[in-house]
Amino acid sequence: MLTAEQINDIRTKASLPRVFTDQSVTTYLGRAENISYSLYTLLPNTTTWVYNNSNNLADFVERYTILSGDLEIDSEGQKSILHRGDVINVRKCNGVVTCNAESHVEILFEMTSSLFEKNFTEREIIQRDAKRIQEVDGYTYHHCSRIRDYSIELWKRMRPGSQGVAILSMGSYFHDIGKLAIPIEILNKPGKLTDDEWKIIKMHTTLGAEMMRNHEIERIRKAAFIVEEHHERYDGKGYPYGLIGNEISIEASIVSVVDAFDAMTTNRVYRGAMTIEEAIQEMKDGKGTQFHPEVVDEFLAMLEEKQNKWI
Repeated sequence: MLTAEQINDIRTKASLPRVFTDQSVTTYLGRAENISYSLYTLLPNTTTWVYNNSNNLADFVERYTILSGDLEIDSEGQKSILHRGDVINVRKCNGVVTCNAESHVEILFEMTSSLFEKNFTEREIIQRDAKRIQEVDGYTYHHCSRIRDYSIELWKRMRPGSQGVAILSMGSYFHDIGKLAIPIEILNKPGKLTDDEWKIIKMHTTLGAEMMRNHEIERIRKAAFIVEEHHERYDGKGYPYGLIGNEISIEASIVSVVDAFDAMTTNRVYRGAMTIEEAIQEMKDGKGTQFHPEVVDEFLAMLEEKQNKWI
């Protein structure tokens, strides 16, 4: 077990490869006997998820050992607190495990080297693309993080197994990536959009899907359909294709609900935020027309369990 002094020493060695996200810092430590080791630091008031990827090798290793701090986990609806020395063995996980950190939590992360190298490289690329979004539109960057977080939690309720969550994570996080191709003066226009400007805004779904399908990471390519469909409506009046009902994927239906609620309850350049109560009523009014009815029901139940707290 690493000591506090060793953890601080690792953290201060700037030469060690690191990946920074809005939730964590991963510091690569090294490898031995086909196992790679890293220090995984969860930042205060953040959430992350672990799950058994069915594509992993039968003998893969993926373990998280708590070095310092307390980590609340939610596995199959059961919540518990992990302390120093406790271990999450992903091979034994059923479904998606939610991990909440109220303060800094230091974790020793062990993974089969071939899988770790792919995972670490993909995280670097994902953060590169996330940074591009942040540089263009800070609101969109934080909005995308929230949409990913709530979409995964909603997926856990509707599809308890872990299969498909990696695709949903990428599709929800990058659902607005097509806005990188939209002129910033249109994105941030405070007044009403013209018909031509609105046509340009709506292109972010197909432009984003094209970016995803040409991406170097496979799971991002596979998530392109979520980006393309997340503004379709259950009644067929959405865009870009006018899909109706179950023609729209459940993943895109989840993102559509979470995306709309987040947009309603945050300040935008062209209007102020609604109250939570007003937004809830909008979701109820849109059930079965704009939104998939089952998704709305599960979302509102989830929100009620969170005591209607958002963000």
